[in-house]
Amino acid sequence: MTSTPDRIVVYGVTGSGKSTLAARIAERTGLPYHSVDDLTWQPGWVQVPDEEQRRRIAEVCAGERWVLDAAYSRWKDVVLPRTQLIVGLDYPRRLSLGRLLRRTAVRSVTRERICNGNVESFRQMFSADSIIRWHFASFARKRATIRGWAAEPPCPSVVRLTSARETRRWLETL
Repeated sequence: MTSTPDRIVVYGVTGSGKSTLAARIAERTGLPYHSVDDLTWQPGWVQVPDEEQRRRIAEVCAGERWVLDAAYSRWKDVVLPRTQLIVGLDYPRRLSLGRLLRRTAVRSVTRERICNGNVESFRQMFSADSIIRWHFASFARKRATIRGWAAEPPCPSVVRLTSARETRRWLETL
């Protein structure tokens, strides 16, 4: 068993499994897990104002031990200086998009409550603010960010994972 960093960010494209992996990292290590969606969305799909997001994230990052499941560009500068490990989920589009479509469809049917009581719907799935559209709009940029970090890490360590199998194997090392 290797020494586990105390401050970890899981970063990846929309639908790659960031939240699931962050929760599993927390389970295996005992690190507190913080869902970024819970910190950035209010009931009714109202986005928390940027300055409040920064304040909330800064409060989490001031702690000595944590796992975050994202790093949004509007406050990445708050997170990265405190991060000891970035876990980059650099999966092919077919995997992340397939997961996203399946997850969104299931949540739309089951009405599962997420991020402060919000519920996904089929109408929302096909709207202008759709998470599916966001996947396409952000995919290349997020992958480029992961690859850039892997080439020149902004903090002590970056683990770039390119498949679900590789991710499972890495998680077993914690």
